[in-house]
Amino acid sequence: MDNLRLMLFFSLAVLLVLIYQAWEHDYGQGRQPAAQEPAPAGTAAPASALAPASDPAQVPEGVPDAAASVAAATPVPAPTDAKAVPGSGPVSPLAPISVETDVLRLEISPRGGTVSSVWLKHYPIDPERPDDKFRLFKPEPPNMFIAQSGLLGTDPQSVPTHEAIFTSTQTSYTLGERDDILVVELTWGQDTGVQVVKRYRFERGSYLVQVTQEVRNATGADLTVRGYNQLQRTELHDPNEAQFVYTFTGGAYWSPEDKYKKIAFDDMRSERLNKAVTDGWIAMMQHYFVSAWVPPRGQSDTFYTNVLADSRYIIGKYSPAASLAPGATHSFDDGLYIGPKTPEPLAAIAPGLELTVDYGMLAIIAQPIHWLLSKIYSVVGNWGWSIIILTILIKAVFYPLSETSYKSMAHMRQVTPRMQALKDRYGDDKERLNQAMMELYKKEKINPLGGCLPIVIQIPVFIALYWVLLESVELRQAPFALWLQNLTAPDPYFVLPLLMGVSMYIQQKLNPQPPDPIQAKVMMALPFVFTVFFAFFPAGLVLYWTVNNILSIAQQWRINKVLGAD
Repeated sequence: MDNLRLMLFFSLAVLLVLIYQAWEHDYGQGRQPAAQEPAPAGTAAPASALAPASDPAQVPEGVPDAAASVAAATPVPAPTDAKAVPGSGPVSPLAPISVETDVLRLEISPRGGTVSSVWLKHYPIDPERPDDKFRLFKPEPPNMFIAQSGLLGTDPQSVPTHEAIFTSTQTSYTLGERDDILVVELTWGQDTGVQVVKRYRFERGSYLVQVTQEVRNATGADLTVRGYNQLQRTELHDPNEAQFVYTFTGGAYWSPEDKYKKIAFDDMRSERLNKAVTDGWIAMMQHYFVSAWVPPRGQSDTFYTNVLADSRYIIGKYSPAASLAPGATHSFDDGLYIGPKTPEPLAAIAPGLELTVDYGMLAIIAQPIHWLLSKIYSVVGNWGWSIIILTILIKAVFYPLSETSYKSMAHMRQVTPRMQALKDRYGDDKERLNQAMMELYKKEKINPLGGCLPIVIQIPVFIALYWVLLESVELRQAPFALWLQNLTAPDPYFVLPLLMGVSMYIQQKLNPQPPDPIQAKVMMALPFVFTVFFAFFPAGLVLYWTVNNILSIAQQWRINKVLGAD
Protein backbone atom coordinates (compact mmCIF):
# COMPACT_ATOMS: atom_id res chain seq x y z
CA MET A 1 0.00 0.00 0.00
CA ASP A 2 2.96 2.35 0.49
CA ASN A 3 3.82 2.45 -3.19
CA LEU A 4 0.12 2.61 -3.96
CA ARG A 5 -0.12 5.84 -1.97
CA LEU A 6 3.13 7.10 -3.49
CA MET A 7 1.88 6.57 -7.03
CA LEU A 8 -1.48 8.13 -6.21
CA PHE A 9 0.21 11.25 -4.82
CA PHE A 10 2.57 11.58 -7.75
CA SER A 11 -0.15 10.79 -10.26
CA LEU A 12 -2.31 13.53 -8.78
CA ALA A 13 0.61 15.99 -8.88
CA VAL A 14 1.43 15.25 -12.54
CA LEU A 15 -2.21 15.35 -13.61
CA LEU A 16 -2.65 18.72 -11.90
CA VAL A 17 0.40 20.05 -13.76
CA LEU A 18 -0.98 18.77 -17.06
CA ILE A 19 -4.43 20.28 -16.40
CA TYR A 20 -2.81 23.61 -15.47
CA GLN A 21 -0.71 23.60 -18.64
CA ALA A 22 -3.76 22.80 -20.79
CA TRP A 23 -5.71 25.62 -19.16
CA GLU A 24 -2.84 28.06 -19.78
CA HIS A 25 -2.68 27.01 -23.41
CA ASP A 26 -6.43 27.44 -23.97
CA TYR A 27 -7.24 30.40 -21.74
CA GLY A 28 -3.96 31.89 -20.54
CA GLN A 29 -1.34 34.01 -22.27
CA GLY A 30 -0.89 31.41 -25.02
CA ARG A 31 -4.44 31.98 -26.30
CA GLN A 32 -4.52 33.60 -29.72
CA PRO A 33 -6.64 36.75 -29.97
CA ALA A 34 -9.38 36.74 -32.54
CA ALA A 35 -8.43 38.12 -35.93
CA GLN A 36 -11.12 40.75 -35.71
CA GLU A 37 -10.10 41.89 -32.22
CA PRO A 38 -9.82 45.69 -32.26
CA ALA A 39 -6.63 47.40 -31.22
CA PRO A 40 -6.63 48.94 -27.74
CA ALA A 41 -7.73 52.53 -27.51
CA GLY A 42 -5.01 54.99 -28.32
CA THR A 43 -2.90 52.68 -30.47
CA ALA A 44 -2.00 53.32 -34.06
CA ALA A 45 -3.06 51.37 -37.10
CA PRO A 46 -1.23 48.13 -37.95
CA ALA A 47 2.27 48.72 -39.23
CA SER A 48 5.66 47.10 -39.30
CA ALA A 49 7.59 47.57 -36.08
CA LEU A 50 10.36 49.30 -38.01
CA ALA A 51 8.26 51.21 -40.52
CA PRO A 52 8.25 55.01 -40.49
CA ALA A 53 5.32 56.92 -39.09
CA SER A 54 2.88 57.58 -41.91
CA ASP A 55 1.93 61.00 -40.56
CA PRO A 56 4.70 63.17 -39.07
CA ALA A 57 2.10 65.00 -37.01
CA GLN A 58 1.32 61.82 -35.03
CA VAL A 59 3.19 60.32 -32.11
CA PRO A 60 5.08 57.26 -33.34
CA GLU A 61 3.88 53.88 -32.15
CA GLY A 62 5.23 52.66 -28.87
CA VAL A 63 6.65 55.94 -27.56
CA PRO A 64 6.06 55.92 -23.77
CA ASP A 65 3.79 58.43 -22.03
CA ALA A 66 6.38 60.38 -20.10
CA ALA A 67 5.63 63.02 -17.50
CA ALA A 68 4.29 66.37 -18.65
CA SER A 69 7.68 67.98 -18.08
CA VAL A 70 9.02 66.15 -21.16
CA ALA A 71 6.35 65.56 -23.79
CA ALA A 72 6.58 62.53 -26.09
CA ALA A 73 5.36 64.38 -29.14
CA THR A 74 6.14 64.62 -32.82
CA PRO A 75 9.21 62.67 -33.98
CA VAL A 76 11.69 64.08 -36.40
CA PRO A 77 10.29 63.35 -39.88
CA ALA A 78 12.14 60.40 -41.33
CA PRO A 79 14.20 61.43 -44.36
CA THR A 80 14.03 59.28 -47.44
CA ASP A 81 17.73 59.28 -48.26
CA ALA A 82 21.09 59.72 -46.60
CA LYS A 83 21.57 63.27 -47.94
CA ALA A 84 18.69 64.50 -45.78
CA VAL A 85 20.61 63.66 -42.60
CA PRO A 86 23.35 66.08 -41.53
CA GLY A 87 26.72 64.37 -41.31
CA SER A 88 25.53 61.18 -42.97
CA GLY A 89 28.02 58.95 -44.74
CA PRO A 90 27.66 56.61 -47.67
CA VAL A 91 25.65 54.08 -45.70
CA SER A 92 21.97 53.86 -46.73
CA PRO A 93 19.63 54.66 -43.81
CA LEU A 94 17.54 51.62 -44.67
CA ALA A 95 20.37 49.06 -44.81
CA PRO A 96 20.77 47.15 -41.51
CA ILE A 97 24.13 47.31 -39.79
CA SER A 98 25.51 43.83 -39.13
CA VAL A 99 27.49 43.09 -35.96
CA GLU A 100 29.23 39.84 -35.09
CA THR A 101 30.94 38.79 -31.87
CA ASP A 102 32.04 35.39 -30.65
CA VAL A 103 28.56 34.67 -29.20
CA LEU A 104 26.15 36.96 -31.08
CA ARG A 105 25.25 37.91 -34.62
CA LEU A 106 23.06 41.02 -34.79
CA GLU A 107 21.43 43.46 -37.14
CA ILE A 108 20.87 47.04 -35.97
CA SER A 109 18.37 49.09 -37.92
CA PRO A 110 19.34 52.70 -38.68
CA ARG A 111 15.73 53.55 -37.88
CA GLY A 112 16.08 54.40 -34.21
CA GLY A 113 19.12 52.18 -33.74
CA THR A 114 16.71 49.31 -33.04
CA VAL A 115 18.28 45.92 -32.42
CA SER A 116 16.09 44.11 -34.93
CA SER A 117 17.69 40.68 -35.41
CA VAL A 118 19.79 38.51 -33.13
CA TRP A 119 21.15 35.02 -33.71
CA LEU A 120 22.74 33.11 -30.80
CA LYS A 121 25.84 31.48 -32.26
CA HIS A 122 26.20 28.79 -29.58
CA TYR A 123 22.58 27.62 -29.86
CA PRO A 124 21.54 25.90 -33.11
CA ILE A 125 17.88 25.38 -33.96
CA ASP A 126 18.46 21.69 -34.55
CA PRO A 127 21.51 19.70 -33.39
CA GLU A 128 21.55 17.98 -36.79
CA ARG A 129 21.99 21.40 -38.46
CA PRO A 130 24.63 23.11 -36.30
CA ASP A 131 25.14 25.99 -38.75
CA ASP A 132 21.49 27.06 -38.53
CA LYS A 133 21.58 29.25 -35.42
CA PHE A 134 18.67 30.06 -33.14
CA ARG A 135 17.15 33.46 -33.91
CA LEU A 136 15.85 35.26 -30.83
CA PHE A 137 15.15 38.72 -32.34
CA LYS A 138 13.17 39.19 -35.54
CA PRO A 139 11.67 42.45 -36.92
CA GLU A 140 8.47 41.02 -38.38
CA PRO A 141 5.76 38.49 -37.36
CA PRO A 142 5.51 35.67 -36.61
CA ASN A 143 7.61 35.75 -33.44
CA MET A 144 8.55 39.42 -33.84
CA PHE A 145 10.92 40.47 -31.04
CA ILE A 146 13.03 43.67 -31.00
CA ALA A 147 14.77 46.05 -28.59
CA GLN A 148 14.14 49.78 -29.05
CA SER A 149 15.60 52.92 -27.48
CA GLY A 150 15.14 56.64 -27.93
CA LEU A 151 14.91 60.08 -26.37
CA LEU A 152 12.01 62.32 -25.32
CA GLY A 153 12.33 66.11 -25.28
CA THR A 154 10.29 69.23 -24.58
CA ASP A 155 10.64 70.28 -28.21
CA PRO A 156 8.91 67.69 -30.41
CA GLN A 157 11.67 67.89 -33.02
CA SER A 158 14.64 68.31 -30.73
CA VAL A 159 15.64 64.68 -30.02
CA PRO A 160 15.26 61.33 -31.82
CA THR A 161 12.74 58.65 -30.85
CA HIS A 162 13.02 55.06 -32.05
CA GLU A 163 11.59 56.19 -35.41
CA ALA A 164 14.37 58.67 -36.25
CA ILE A 165 17.07 57.82 -38.80
CA PHE A 166 20.62 57.29 -37.55
CA THR A 167 23.75 56.88 -39.64
CA SER A 168 26.93 54.87 -39.32
CA THR A 169 30.29 55.00 -41.04
CA GLN A 170 30.23 51.22 -41.59
CA THR A 171 27.71 48.62 -42.68
CA SER A 172 29.30 45.81 -40.68
CA TYR A 173 31.35 45.33 -37.51
CA THR A 174 33.19 42.21 -36.38
CA LEU A 175 34.95 41.44 -33.11
CA GLY A 176 38.50 40.52 -34.06
CA GLU A 177 40.13 37.32 -32.84
CA ARG A 178 42.51 39.31 -30.65
CA ASP A 179 39.98 41.93 -29.55
CA ASP A 180 37.95 41.83 -26.35
CA ILE A 181 35.81 44.92 -27.00
CA LEU A 182 33.77 46.02 -30.02
CA VAL A 183 32.07 49.44 -30.16
CA VAL A 184 29.40 50.34 -32.74
CA GLU A 185 28.44 54.01 -33.12
CA LEU A 186 25.37 55.53 -34.74
CA THR A 187 24.88 59.29 -35.01
CA TRP A 188 21.94 61.65 -35.37
CA GLY A 189 21.96 65.44 -35.78
CA GLN A 190 19.55 68.31 -36.31
CA ASP A 191 19.82 71.87 -37.56
CA THR A 192 18.66 72.90 -34.08
CA GLY A 193 22.08 71.89 -32.77
CA VAL A 194 21.27 68.73 -30.78
CA GLN A 195 23.73 65.95 -31.54
CA VAL A 196 23.12 62.33 -30.44
CA VAL A 197 25.56 59.43 -30.53
CA LYS A 198 24.18 55.96 -29.81
CA ARG A 199 26.89 53.46 -28.83
CA TYR A 200 26.71 49.68 -28.49
CA ARG A 201 29.60 48.13 -26.56
CA PHE A 202 30.12 44.37 -26.93
CA GLU A 203 32.50 42.24 -24.86
CA ARG A 204 33.99 38.88 -25.77
CA GLY A 205 32.04 35.98 -24.30
CA SER A 206 29.23 38.21 -23.03
CA TYR A 207 25.55 38.46 -23.95
CA LEU A 208 25.30 41.82 -22.17
CA VAL A 209 25.47 44.86 -24.48
CA GLN A 210 26.16 48.28 -22.97
CA VAL A 211 23.97 50.85 -24.74
CA THR A 212 24.74 54.58 -24.39
CA GLN A 213 22.69 57.46 -25.75
CA GLU A 214 24.96 60.52 -25.55
CA VAL A 215 23.24 63.88 -26.05
CA ARG A 216 25.12 67.14 -26.71
CA ASN A 217 23.18 70.39 -26.44
CA ALA A 218 24.51 72.91 -28.96
CA THR A 219 21.25 74.85 -29.28
CA GLY A 220 22.18 77.87 -27.19
CA ALA A 221 19.23 77.20 -24.86
CA ASP A 222 18.48 74.80 -22.03
CA LEU A 223 17.38 71.31 -23.09
CA THR A 224 15.33 68.84 -21.05
CA VAL A 225 15.44 65.25 -22.17
CA ARG A 226 14.65 61.70 -21.04
CA GLY A 227 15.96 58.38 -22.30
CA TYR A 228 13.71 55.35 -22.81
CA ASN A 229 14.28 51.69 -23.62
CA GLN A 230 11.72 49.03 -24.43
CA LEU A 231 11.23 45.49 -25.66
CA GLN A 232 8.50 44.75 -28.20
CA ARG A 233 7.30 41.35 -29.30
CA THR A 234 4.36 39.27 -30.50
CA GLU A 235 3.20 36.02 -28.99
CA LEU A 236 5.45 32.99 -29.50
CA HIS A 237 4.54 30.28 -31.98
CA ASP A 238 6.99 27.37 -31.73
CA PRO A 239 6.09 24.33 -33.88
CA ASN A 240 8.82 22.33 -32.12
CA GLU A 241 7.48 22.93 -28.61
CA ALA A 242 6.87 19.70 -26.70
CA GLN A 243 3.23 18.78 -26.17
CA PHE A 244 1.79 18.72 -22.63
CA VAL A 245 4.62 21.03 -21.51
CA TYR A 246 3.85 24.66 -20.70
CA THR A 247 6.51 27.35 -20.30
CA PHE A 248 5.93 31.06 -19.75
CA THR A 249 6.33 33.61 -22.55
CA GLY A 250 5.74 37.24 -21.60
CA GLY A 251 7.06 40.20 -19.68
CA ALA A 252 8.73 40.43 -16.29
CA TYR A 253 10.24 43.06 -14.06
CA TRP A 254 12.07 43.37 -10.77
CA SER A 255 11.75 46.01 -8.09
CA PRO A 256 13.13 45.99 -4.53
CA GLU A 257 9.56 46.32 -3.23
CA ASP A 258 7.71 43.77 -5.41
CA LYS A 259 10.69 41.53 -6.16
CA TYR A 260 10.18 39.36 -9.25
CA LYS A 261 6.91 39.86 -11.14
CA LYS A 262 5.76 38.18 -14.34
CA ILE A 263 3.30 39.97 -16.63
CA ALA A 264 1.37 37.77 -19.04
CA PHE A 265 0.27 39.23 -22.35
CA ASP A 266 -3.37 39.14 -21.27
CA ASP A 267 -2.40 41.14 -18.18
CA MET A 268 -0.82 43.77 -20.43
CA ARG A 269 -4.10 44.03 -22.27
CA SER A 270 -6.22 44.39 -19.15
CA GLU A 271 -4.03 46.81 -17.19
CA ARG A 272 -1.01 48.93 -18.06
CA LEU A 273 2.03 48.93 -15.81
CA ASN A 274 3.12 52.40 -14.67
CA LYS A 275 5.51 52.16 -11.74
CA ALA A 276 8.50 54.13 -10.44
CA VAL A 277 11.35 51.74 -9.66
CA THR A 278 14.92 52.21 -8.43
CA ASP A 279 17.46 49.42 -8.94
CA GLY A 280 15.15 47.26 -11.06
CA TRP A 281 15.02 45.79 -14.55
CA ILE A 282 12.50 44.84 -17.26
CA ALA A 283 12.50 41.77 -19.48
CA MET A 284 10.72 39.71 -22.12
CA MET A 285 11.22 35.99 -21.62
CA GLN A 286 10.46 32.69 -23.28
CA HIS A 287 11.56 29.10 -22.89
CA TYR A 288 15.37 29.01 -22.41
CA PHE A 289 16.00 32.63 -23.53
CA VAL A 290 15.45 36.18 -22.29
CA SER A 291 16.15 39.80 -23.17
CA ALA A 292 16.31 42.47 -20.48
CA TRP A 293 17.02 46.18 -20.12
CA VAL A 294 19.05 46.90 -16.97
CA PRO A 295 19.32 50.59 -15.96
CA PRO A 296 22.20 51.94 -13.86
CA ARG A 297 22.19 51.26 -10.11
CA GLY A 298 20.60 53.99 -8.03
CA GLN A 299 18.61 55.48 -10.91
CA SER A 300 14.84 55.91 -10.52
CA ASP A 301 13.03 54.86 -13.70
CA THR A 302 9.39 54.50 -14.64
CA PHE A 303 8.41 51.02 -15.84
CA TYR A 304 5.49 50.73 -18.28
CA THR A 305 3.68 48.30 -20.56
CA ASN A 306 1.65 48.89 -23.70
CA VAL A 307 -0.20 46.92 -26.37
CA LEU A 308 -0.06 47.97 -30.01
CA ALA A 309 -2.04 46.86 -33.03
CA ASP A 310 -1.40 43.38 -34.47
CA SER A 311 -1.01 42.05 -30.88
CA ARG A 312 2.41 43.58 -30.30
CA TYR A 313 3.31 43.85 -26.64
CA ILE A 314 5.72 46.33 -25.07
CA ILE A 315 7.46 46.48 -21.74
CA GLY A 316 9.77 49.40 -21.22
CA LYS A 317 11.18 52.06 -18.92
CA TYR A 318 12.06 55.74 -19.15
CA SER A 319 14.59 57.70 -17.12
CA PRO A 320 14.24 60.84 -15.01
CA ALA A 321 14.40 64.11 -16.94
CA ALA A 322 17.89 65.51 -17.40
CA SER A 323 18.45 69.26 -17.88
CA LEU A 324 21.32 70.22 -20.19
CA ALA A 325 22.72 73.75 -20.28
CA PRO A 326 23.98 75.08 -23.64
CA GLY A 327 27.14 73.19 -24.59
CA ALA A 328 26.53 70.45 -22.01
CA THR A 329 26.59 66.70 -22.68
CA HIS A 330 24.62 63.96 -20.93
CA SER A 331 24.71 60.17 -21.35
CA PHE A 332 21.92 57.68 -20.75
CA ASP A 333 23.61 54.34 -20.00
CA ASP A 334 21.78 51.00 -19.94
CA GLY A 335 22.58 47.32 -20.23
CA LEU A 336 20.80 45.12 -22.77
CA TYR A 337 20.98 41.38 -22.16
CA ILE A 338 20.12 39.13 -25.12
CA GLY A 339 20.80 35.46 -24.56
CA PRO A 340 20.23 32.23 -22.68
CA LYS A 341 18.69 31.95 -19.22
CA THR A 342 21.79 30.80 -17.33
CA PRO A 343 21.43 31.58 -13.60
CA GLU A 344 24.98 32.51 -12.59
CA PRO A 345 25.71 35.15 -15.30
CA LEU A 346 22.22 36.62 -14.89
CA ALA A 347 22.62 36.93 -11.12
CA ALA A 348 25.90 38.79 -11.66
CA ILE A 349 24.22 41.36 -13.93
CA ALA A 350 21.37 42.46 -11.64
CA PRO A 351 19.60 41.28 -8.47
CA GLY A 352 16.79 38.87 -9.26
CA LEU A 353 17.57 38.57 -12.97
CA GLU A 354 18.35 34.87 -12.46
CA LEU A 355 14.66 34.37 -11.57
CA THR A 356 13.81 34.62 -15.27
CA VAL A 357 14.88 30.97 -15.19
CA ASP A 358 11.27 30.26 -14.36
CA TYR A 359 11.10 27.56 -11.68
CA GLY A 360 7.75 28.87 -10.45
CA MET A 361 6.76 28.86 -6.79
CA LEU A 362 9.37 26.22 -5.94
CA ALA A 363 12.37 28.32 -6.98
CA ILE A 364 13.78 28.22 -3.46
CA ILE A 365 14.08 24.42 -3.80
CA ALA A 366 14.85 24.30 -7.53
CA GLN A 367 17.82 26.68 -7.41
CA PRO A 368 20.00 24.47 -5.14
CA ILE A 369 18.95 21.43 -7.16
CA HIS A 370 20.14 23.15 -10.35
CA TRP A 371 23.40 24.10 -8.63
CA LEU A 372 23.97 20.48 -7.59
CA LEU A 373 23.08 19.19 -11.07
CA SER A 374 25.60 21.62 -12.61
CA LYS A 375 28.32 20.49 -10.21
CA ILE A 376 27.68 16.85 -11.08
CA TYR A 377 27.89 17.71 -14.78
CA SER A 378 31.22 19.45 -14.25
CA VAL A 379 32.56 16.08 -13.06
CA VAL A 380 30.89 13.55 -15.35
CA GLY A 381 30.50 15.74 -18.47
CA ASN A 382 27.16 14.24 -19.54
CA TRP A 383 23.76 15.66 -18.65
CA GLY A 384 22.01 12.28 -18.88
CA TRP A 385 24.34 10.68 -16.34
CA SER A 386 24.09 13.85 -14.25
CA ILE A 387 20.30 13.40 -14.07
CA ILE A 388 20.71 9.77 -13.03
CA ILE A 389 23.26 10.59 -10.32
CA LEU A 390 21.15 13.49 -9.03
CA THR A 391 18.09 11.24 -8.81
CA ILE A 392 20.11 8.68 -6.84
CA LEU A 393 21.37 11.37 -4.44
CA ILE A 394 17.86 12.70 -3.83
CA LYS A 395 16.60 9.18 -3.23
CA ALA A 396 19.42 8.62 -0.76
CA VAL A 397 18.58 11.82 1.13
CA PHE A 398 14.96 10.76 1.48
CA TYR A 399 15.73 7.13 2.29
CA PRO A 400 15.05 7.55 6.05
CA LEU A 401 11.66 9.08 5.29
CA SER A 402 10.85 6.31 2.84
CA GLU A 403 11.90 3.72 5.40
CA THR A 404 9.59 5.30 7.96
CA SER A 405 6.76 5.18 5.45
CA TYR A 406 7.37 1.51 4.66
CA LYS A 407 7.51 0.56 8.35
CA SER A 408 4.32 2.46 9.08
CA MET A 409 2.54 0.76 6.20
CA ALA A 410 3.87 -2.62 7.31
CA HIS A 411 2.32 -2.08 10.74
CA MET A 412 -0.92 -1.07 9.06
CA ARG A 413 -0.88 -4.30 7.07
CA GLN A 414 -0.48 -6.30 10.30
CA VAL A 415 -3.67 -4.87 11.78
CA THR A 416 -5.64 -4.97 8.53
CA PRO A 417 -7.63 -8.12 9.56
CA ARG A 418 -8.61 -6.49 12.87
CA MET A 419 -9.63 -3.29 11.04
CA GLN A 420 -11.79 -5.33 8.68
CA ALA A 421 -13.39 -7.04 11.68
CA LEU A 422 -14.27 -3.65 13.16
CA LYS A 423 -15.86 -2.60 9.87
CA ASP A 424 -17.95 -5.81 9.83
CA ARG A 425 -18.96 -5.28 13.46
CA TYR A 426 -20.09 -1.67 13.28
CA GLY A 427 -21.31 -1.58 9.68
CA ASP A 428 -22.66 1.86 8.81
CA ASP A 429 -22.21 3.31 12.31
CA LYS A 430 -19.38 5.68 11.30
CA GLU A 431 -19.04 7.34 14.71
CA ARG A 432 -18.52 4.09 16.66
CA LEU A 433 -16.28 2.72 13.88
CA ASN A 434 -14.00 5.78 13.99
CA GLN A 435 -13.84 5.62 17.78
CA ALA A 436 -12.89 1.94 17.68
CA MET A 437 -10.28 2.56 15.00
CA MET A 438 -8.65 5.34 17.04
CA GLU A 439 -8.51 3.05 20.07
CA LEU A 440 -6.84 0.38 17.92
CA TYR A 441 -4.27 2.90 16.61
CA LYS A 442 -3.53 4.05 20.15
CA LYS A 443 -3.18 0.52 21.48
CA GLU A 444 -0.88 -0.61 18.66
CA LYS A 445 1.04 2.75 18.63
CA ILE A 446 0.25 3.37 14.98
CA ASN A 447 0.22 6.80 13.36
CA PRO A 448 -2.32 6.58 10.51
CA LEU A 449 -0.51 9.43 8.73
CA GLY A 450 2.90 7.88 9.18
CA GLY A 451 2.86 6.40 5.68
CA CYS A 452 1.63 9.56 4.01
CA LEU A 453 3.57 12.44 5.55
CA PRO A 454 7.04 11.26 4.40
CA ILE A 455 5.70 11.01 0.86
CA VAL A 456 4.03 14.44 0.99
CA ILE A 457 7.31 16.01 2.16
CA GLN A 458 9.11 14.61 -0.89
CA ILE A 459 6.61 15.84 -3.49
CA PRO A 460 7.81 19.51 -3.61
CA VAL A 461 11.38 18.33 -4.17
CA PHE A 462 10.44 16.09 -7.08
CA ILE A 463 8.23 18.78 -8.66
CA ALA A 464 11.11 21.28 -8.29
CA LEU A 465 13.42 18.80 -10.01
CA TYR A 466 10.84 18.51 -12.80
CA TRP A 467 11.04 22.29 -13.39
CA VAL A 468 14.84 22.28 -13.22
CA LEU A 469 14.99 19.69 -15.99
CA LEU A 470 12.38 21.59 -18.01
CA GLU A 471 13.84 25.10 -17.65
CA SER A 472 17.63 24.56 -17.70
CA VAL A 473 19.01 25.86 -21.00
CA GLU A 474 22.17 23.83 -20.36
CA LEU A 475 20.11 20.70 -21.10
CA ARG A 476 18.75 22.10 -24.37
CA GLN A 477 19.59 19.59 -27.13
CA ALA A 478 22.06 17.86 -24.76
CA PRO A 479 22.89 14.29 -25.86
CA PHE A 480 22.89 11.31 -23.51
CA ALA A 481 23.74 7.97 -25.11
CA LEU A 482 22.72 5.57 -27.88
CA TRP A 483 19.51 6.82 -29.54
CA LEU A 484 18.94 9.61 -26.97
CA GLN A 485 20.80 12.48 -28.59
CA ASN A 486 18.51 15.28 -27.39
CA LEU A 487 17.30 15.27 -23.79
CA THR A 488 14.88 18.16 -24.42
CA ALA A 489 13.04 16.35 -27.23
CA PRO A 490 10.75 13.31 -26.88
CA ASP A 491 12.31 9.88 -27.26
CA PRO A 492 12.09 9.30 -31.04
CA TYR A 493 11.57 5.53 -30.59
CA PHE A 494 9.44 5.67 -27.40
CA VAL A 495 11.79 3.24 -25.65
CA LEU A 496 12.19 5.32 -22.50
CA PRO A 497 8.43 5.92 -22.00
CA LEU A 498 7.83 2.19 -22.37
CA LEU A 499 10.52 1.44 -19.77
CA MET A 500 8.90 3.98 -17.48
CA GLY A 501 5.49 2.30 -17.92
CA VAL A 502 6.95 -1.16 -17.23
CA SER A 503 8.69 0.09 -14.08
CA MET A 504 5.45 1.68 -12.87
CA TYR A 505 3.60 -1.59 -13.53
CA ILE A 506 6.18 -3.58 -11.54
CA GLN A 507 5.77 -1.17 -8.64
CA GLN A 508 2.07 -1.95 -8.56
CA LYS A 509 2.59 -5.72 -8.72
CA LEU A 510 4.92 -5.57 -5.70
CA ASN A 511 2.08 -4.19 -3.58
CA PRO A 512 -1.08 -5.93 -2.35
CA GLN A 513 -4.05 -5.30 -4.57
CA PRO A 514 -6.47 -2.66 -3.26
CA PRO A 515 -9.58 -4.23 -1.70
CA ASP A 516 -11.84 -1.97 -3.78
CA PRO A 517 -12.14 -3.51 -7.30
CA ILE A 518 -12.73 -0.08 -8.91
CA GLN A 519 -9.60 1.28 -7.27
CA ALA A 520 -7.67 -1.78 -8.44
CA LYS A 521 -8.75 -1.16 -12.05
CA VAL A 522 -7.76 2.51 -11.84
CA MET A 523 -4.33 1.61 -10.51
CA MET A 524 -3.81 -0.96 -13.27
CA ALA A 525 -4.69 1.68 -15.89
CA LEU A 526 -2.24 4.30 -14.56
CA PRO A 527 0.93 2.77 -16.10
CA PHE A 528 -0.68 2.78 -19.55
CA VAL A 529 -2.02 6.32 -19.18
CA PHE A 530 1.34 7.65 -18.01
CA THR A 531 3.18 5.83 -20.79
CA VAL A 532 1.06 7.70 -23.35
CA PHE A 533 1.60 11.05 -21.59
CA PHE A 534 5.34 10.57 -21.22
CA ALA A 535 5.72 9.63 -24.88
CA PHE A 536 5.43 13.37 -25.61
CA PHE A 537 7.57 14.59 -22.69
CA PRO A 538 11.23 15.64 -23.10
CA ALA A 539 13.49 12.61 -22.76
CA GLY A 540 15.35 14.14 -19.80
CA LEU A 541 12.16 14.26 -17.75
CA VAL A 542 11.24 10.68 -18.68
CA LEU A 543 14.77 9.56 -17.80
CA TYR A 544 14.44 11.10 -14.35
CA TRP A 545 11.03 9.48 -13.76
CA THR A 546 12.19 6.06 -14.98
CA VAL A 547 15.29 6.08 -12.75
CA ASN A 548 13.16 7.22 -9.82
CA ASN A 549 10.76 4.29 -10.38
CA ILE A 550 13.61 1.76 -10.60
CA LEU A 551 15.15 3.08 -7.38
CA SER A 552 11.75 2.93 -5.68
CA ILE A 553 11.40 -0.73 -6.70
CA ALA A 554 14.88 -1.54 -5.31
CA GLN A 555 14.15 0.46 -2.17
CA GLN A 556 10.86 -1.32 -1.53
CA TRP A 557 12.40 -4.73 -2.10
CA ARG A 558 15.22 -4.06 0.36
CA ILE A 559 13.03 -2.61 3.12
CA ASN A 560 10.48 -5.39 2.78
CA LYS A 561 13.30 -7.92 3.01
CA VAL A 562 14.74 -6.28 6.15
CA LEU A 563 11.31 -6.09 7.78
CA GLY A 564 10.42 -9.59 6.65
CA ALA A 565 7.27 -8.32 5.00
CA ASP A 566 5.38 -10.42 2.50
